[in-house]
Amino acid sequence: MSSFEIVEPRSLEEAFGFLAGDDPAIRPFAGGTALMLMIKAQVFRPLRLVSLRALDGRFTGIAPGGRGTTVRIGAMTTFTALEHSANIRRRFPVIAETMRTLANVRVRNVATVGGNLAHADPHLDLPPVWIALAAEAVILGPGRERVVPVEEIFAGYYETNLRHDDLIAELRVPIRPAWRTTYIKVTPRSAHDWPALGLAVSAALRDRQIDDVRIVLGAATDRPTRLVAAEAALRGGHIDEPTLRRAGDAAAAEALIESDDRGSADYKKHLLRVYLARAMRKLAGEEP
Repeated sequence: MSSFEIVEPRSLEEAFGFLAGDDPAIRPFAGGTALMLMIKAQVFRPLRLVSLRALDGRFTGIAPGGRGTTVRIGAMTTFTALEHSANIRRRFPVIAETMRTLANVRVRNVATVGGNLAHADPHLDLPPVWIALAAEAVILGPGRERVVPVEEIFAGYYETNLRHDDLIAELRVPIRPAWRTTYIKVTPRSAHDWPALGLAVSAALRDRQIDDVRIVLGAATDRPTRLVAAEAALRGGHIDEPTLRRAGDAAAAEALIESDDRGSADYKKHLLRVYLARAMRKLAGEEP
């Protein structure tokens, strides 16, 4: 392993100074759980790593935002803090449910919300959930700030639309009392394994009628992907067998699913049909 420099800036200006230029061997990092594995495997050979641990303000904490219409989550919030936050459990119980099979406690103690998004591994559990919840990311750069839907961060397999000196500062998750959300993780081995398919579904229901819905597929595609055709097949309908079958067929047709060591594309399309129907029934209170 070649030597490299680790710096820990105390201000945003100092951080951007360390990140100046376009050298891909200079990179920011948060918890570093994935980055250190990449370095050990010599997939990534850094020249300089810019730690974000000392940045506070917008990068830390979980608090109400937007006049009580959103919850603001700092990008340096660890998964453990997210898991045990009473505010998150009350507003977004799907997060606590997802944490039950997300890695292990050692990883959750270190891994961060922002670093997880910036890593852009399509097998990760939380990105599909954030997208289903309609979360937005606040992204800072030298003299610039923009707010984008989380789904716009991802460009492909381990690829993002972030610039070299962009930093995810926080997430803003809207509070939507009429919506229910679930995440289903389908693994070929243990429950904590990488998923063959991850499916996040959020819906506004009136009894069994679907007023609106967001469906996000992970793991089986090269990035977390909204299934808009399946959403259209469900929106305005009822949770019944014909509607669920139609939505499952639409989902399987539109998703660009790839074969890998966790299953063939055909197998994953079958899983998608089955688990989309189960997710909708679960949201309607029919399945545990």
